[in-house]
Amino acid sequence: MRLSSDREGQKAEFLARHGLADAERVPLAGDASTRRYERLKRPGKASLIFMDQPPVESAPCPPEATPDQRRLAGYNAMARLAAGRVDAFVATAEWLRGQGFSAPEIVAHEAGEGLAVLEDLGDDLYARLIEGGTDEAPLYEAAVDVLAQLHRASPPPVLEAQGASWPLLTYDDLALRTGGEMFLEWWPKYAGLPPFSEDAVAEWEDLWAPIRARGEAEARVFCHRDYHAENLLWLPLRKDVARVGLLDFQDAVRAHPAWDFSMLLHDARRDVSAERETAALERYLAQRDDLDRETFLADYRALGALNSARILFIFARQVAGYGRPRYEAFMPRTWRYLNRCLQAPELKPIKAWFDRHVPAEARR
Repeated sequence: MRLSSDREGQKAEFLARHGLADAERVPLAGDASTRRYERLKRPGKASLIFMDQPPVESAPCPPEATPDQRRLAGYNAMARLAAGRVDAFVATAEWLRGQGFSAPEIVAHEAGEGLAVLEDLGDDLYARLIEGGTDEAPLYEAAVDVLAQLHRASPPPVLEAQGASWPLLTYDDLALRTGGEMFLEWWPKYAGLPPFSEDAVAEWEDLWAPIRARGEAEARVFCHRDYHAENLLWLPLRKDVARVGLLDFQDAVRAHPAWDFSMLLHDARRDVSAERETAALERYLAQRDDLDRETFLADYRALGALNSARILFIFARQVAGYGRPRYEAFMPRTWRYLNRCLQAPELKPIKAWFDRHVPAEARR
């Protein structure tokens, strides 16, 4: 792999190798990741998306690594993140397409170079359409139907396509635990609180351990892991579940079916009402008569609370660790989702923990 200082030359050579040297390159807005996207415009032909994922992140999780080995390897291995690997994206995209879902077609890729060219699914992100006044109800209904169908499939242990191979690892106890531990580390740094005491940390672990155990025990379905309105596209000319375009799924894991629902309905970047949340869950449960309703809803609330704490850690680190204050705008909404989950009677002890250790003025 060449040095990053020559990245532009490397990208140009990649495009030339794949017959795209003359394409006009238009940068697209980025996110908090290390990936960069451009739209490739060609006269008389459909546009394409150019994905640039330089190899700058810590290593992904080796499939056979022990918890201790994962802790030594760093956050990506602990949380079972793909470290932005292009082969993860390619293998996952092709598996999803094979199941009838609208992931981008892979036009060209060189995983070792961290580069790929993808089908352009357009600009009609759920988030943009809803902001522009589109009725959100059919969009969320379609997104729920995708999850219902996706969760009926039996995902393989390894996703393979176009010469790419990627393990579909379980979102296990350590991966679930990592987000909570990082909240304990980063929220005091952001909110100006003293570090949590040893007793508070021990109590936190006792409260969350059985929830994590349920999350791992029921980790049976393909989990997109970043399933929300910024990563879903509306494709109304397609049919059924193919009307929902899927993006940013490279960190997919095998997880509890409630996890992607938390991502969809506890969306840090836009308000999802309690009524929309209830309607979505009811629509899903109507299609999953193999699930025990009350057990699923209890797990959804518990894992949703854990997921909200994880998201708060991510935003706290973005602000306090990386100097990116724009993420502060998402924190009050995420606290509201967390508080909504904690209204469940079975989560009263966790609510009490937050009430004792994170005062209202520190929830901002």
